Amino acid sequence: MNDSTMALGLAGLSFMMTVIWGSPLLRILRHFNIGKLIRVEEPAKHFVKMGTPTMGGVMIILPVAVVTILLNTVALVGMRLLGRSVLVPLVAMIAYAILGAMDDWEGIHGKRKGEGMRARTKFAAQVILAVGLALVLKYVLEVPELILPGVSAVLNLGVWYIPIAAFIIVSTSNAVNFTDGLDGLAGLISATAFATLGGIALMQGQVFIARFCFTMVGALFGFLWFNVHPAQLIMGDTGSLSLGATLAVIALMTGQWILLPLIIIIPLSEALSVVLQIGYFKATHGQRIFKMAPLHLHFELLGWSETQIVQRFWLIGLLGAMLGIGLALV
Repeated sequence: MNDSTMALGLAGLSFMMTVIWGSPLLRILRHFNIGKLIRVEEPAKHFVKMGTPTMGGVMIILPVAVVTILLNTVALVGMRLLGRSVLVPLVAMIAYAILGAMDDWEGIHGKRKGEGMRARTKFAAQVILAVGLALVLKYVLEVPELILPGVSAVLNLGVWYIPIAAFIIVSTSNAVNFTDGLDGLAGLISATAFATLGGIALMQGQVFIARFCFTMVGALFGFLWFNVHPAQLIMGDTGSLSLGATLAVIALMTGQWILLPLIIIIPLSEALSVVLQIGYFKATHGQRIFKMAPLHLHFELLGWSETQIVQRFWLIGLLGAMLGIGLALV
C-alpha cells in the first residue's frame, strides 16, 4: 500500500468512526444541557441556534486520538503505520481541546455563564502551551525552522524560532476560533487546510504527518455530517482552539509555515477583522470599520445568507490552499 492510499484509507476510517459515534454524542450533550448561548449583539437570525449542542469538537478529537494512538501501538509488533512525530500534534490537539472545553463549560454552566473563561486566563494558558510546543519542535524533533519557496537551503532562526513558533500557534488557534460562527464554516476551512498540509508533508516525505493530517480530514468530514446548515451541533472552543493549534504545529513541522497565511486565508481575515475593528473603535472613540466583527458577521448584516457566506468563504479558502500548494512546489 503506497503512502497516499494509506492516508486516504485513514481518512475514510476516521470519517466512519466519527459518523457512527456522532448520534450517541448528540444524545449525551443534550442530556447534560450543553447548549450554545447566543450573545445579544449577534445578528437576530442567530437566535435560532440557541440551545444547539456545543462542545462538538469532541466528535473530531476522539476518533483522531483513538486512530493515532492505536496505529502507534502496533509499532510494538513491528508494523510502522505512524511515527512518534505525530505525538506532538496529537498532544497539541488534546491540550488545546481541554482548554477549549474548560472555556465552553464555564460559559454554559460555570460562574461566568454566557461569557466563558476570562480572556487573560485563556490567553495565558494558550501562550504557555505554545511555548512548550515550540521548545519540543526545536530541541526534540529538530524540525526544519524555515523553508522559503524557491530556496533549497533551510534557514536557521536561532532562539527567535521559539517566540515566532509560539506566536504562530496562538494566533492560528484564535483565528480558527473566530471563524467558528456559521454552520460548516470552520469545519470546511479546517478540512481544506489539513488536506493541503497533508499534501505538502507527502511531497516532503513526512509520511506519518501526512497520515495524521488525512485522519483529521476524515474526522472533520464526519463532523460536517452533523454541522452543515442547519447544524445539529456546534464545534465550540473545544474544537476550534484545538484545530487551529494543530494546524499551526503541522505547518511548523513542515518548515513551510510561511505559506500558512495563504492556506488559512479565511481564518486570518476573520482574526484581522477583529483586530482592526477593536483598534479603529478605540482610536476613533466609537466608530467602526465593519458592521460587526468577525468578518462573517459583517457580511450577514449586509444581507448575505449563511449558506452564501460559507460557500463563498470556502471557495476563497480553497483558492488560497491551491496557491499554497503551488508555492510549496516551487
